[in-house]
Amino acid sequence: MSEVTPYNTTTGKKEQVAEMFDHIAPKYDFLNQLLSFGIHKGWRRKSVKKLVPLKPKVLLDVATGTGDFAIEAVKQLSPDKIVGVDISEGMMKLGKEKVKEKKLDSIITFEYGDSENLPFPENSFDAITVGFGVRNFAHLEKGIQGMFNVLRPGGMLVVLEFSKPRKFPMKQGYAFYSRFIMPAMGRLFSSDRRAYSYLPESVQAFPDGEEFLAVMKKCGFSDVSRQPLTFGVASIYTGRKNSAQ
Repeated sequence: MSEVTPYNTTTGKKEQVAEMFDHIAPKYDFLNQLLSFGIHKGWRRKSVKKLVPLKPKVLLDVATGTGDFAIEAVKQLSPDKIVGVDISEGMMKLGKEKVKEKKLDSIITFEYGDSENLPFPENSFDAITVGFGVRNFAHLEKGIQGMFNVLRPGGMLVVLEFSKPRKFPMKQGYAFYSRFIMPAMGRLFSSDRRAYSYLPESVQAFPDGEEFLAVMKKCGFSDVSRQPLTFGVASIYTGRKNSAQ
């Protein structure tokens, strides 16, 4: 994956991504709703639904942001515990407020962390979710491997991520929207002019589809699959950790 970073600075990608999300945290949920026309909620519901047959009780939500994926998981799965980790303290602060308001703070907790250096023992979680986070990993394979390590044998990883539409007219329409409309709307409502230009750039650089499934396999996941959403604008990726592992 070619290196795409939010800012043209000498700091690493991880530090730049954390800085970017700290900047845009106050407007993140609003812009997420606006720029996706609310479709992201349906994508998230479909992603969590993949875990219903597994009935996981202890979950990890990586790149949790403001906690929307974790909140949806509580609704559908009724777990005992969900730990959300993120490198942006600003995003997690808003997530903690949101979770407390919904009276879910006894189930959902937040911890600083990233997938490359997860502060948990191996085989700790029944399931792991990542919503729109893997393309921001500084080292993709290392991040996927980190999640594999803390997943229990028999557990499942569910990744929801943007992908690149391949067919006319969605391919051309999405390219125009992401190149011109999205950055303009981001600049209008966010103080960080660079953040919403980085988003489509990171999508273009991300090895989606079969390439990402190959990365999952390389890191040990089996039964990997992909479900394209909304004509390929996003995809749900799933993989299992074999019981023998």
